[in-house]
Amino acid sequence: MRRALVGRVDLIGGGPGPADLLTLRAYRLLMAADVVVADRLGPFEELRDELPAHVEVIDVGKSPGHHPVPQHEINALLVARALAGRRVVRLKGGDPFVLGRGGEEVLACEAAGVPVTVTPGISSAISVPQAAGIPVTHRGVASAVHVVNGHGDLSASAIASLADPEVTTVILMGVASLPRLTAAALAAGVAGDTPVAIVENGHTERQRTIRSVLADIVPDATAAQLANPAVIVVGEVARAGVLLPTSAMLSESMR
Repeated sequence: MRRALVGRVDLIGGGPGPADLLTLRAYRLLMAADVVVADRLGPFEELRDELPAHVEVIDVGKSPGHHPVPQHEINALLVARALAGRRVVRLKGGDPFVLGRGGEEVLACEAAGVPVTVTPGISSAISVPQAAGIPVTHRGVASAVHVVNGHGDLSASAIASLADPEVTTVILMGVASLPRLTAAALAAGVAGDTPVAIVENGHTERQRTIRSVLADIVPDATAAQLANPAVIVVGEVARAGVLLPTSAMLSESMR
């Protein structure tokens, strides 16, 4: 089939991992791709065998301390394949615009004159706590959510959210920096008995939840040999017993 001179790029949010949490639109775009540029997290491995044989797969996944393909090279890959007339799907974990650098990829495509669309995905900031029965907002407990990039330093607004009992703070990519983030919060006056929950491998068979308080979470996480991927939840919603115990099993029934 004859191709147009310029293809296109579709940025797709893959959600928290299971393929059945991918949106229908995202699945259709994935199956129509000529090239798939995939992250480490997300549903790709589960769906790889469903792709047509001609599809080129490019793995650009990052892991802690290991970023084999820098972001500027990912941008260049997307643009080059699209300019060659191919339909490119950039499959990302979670949602492309929630700490996923999707905006940078959109800008790179636009600068090169490449048509680009974005399909939202279920963000791990909301869905991973939910898998453990933790609502990021809950009437009478928390009325706001603050999502924090765990790679950076805590901003004034992050400190304020951690100290506010009506705000839930969700920290993504924060396992390695947990000691630093915790020390900064405590030094800024955040109460040591603030509830903390860490959900590891959310929405998978290996899911587990560690519950503690801010002053104790580092030794508790170390003792549990916590590892990525994990989402950190700080606030009253992380306290055990906010919901009925069976709520943590709701996601299990959908597997």
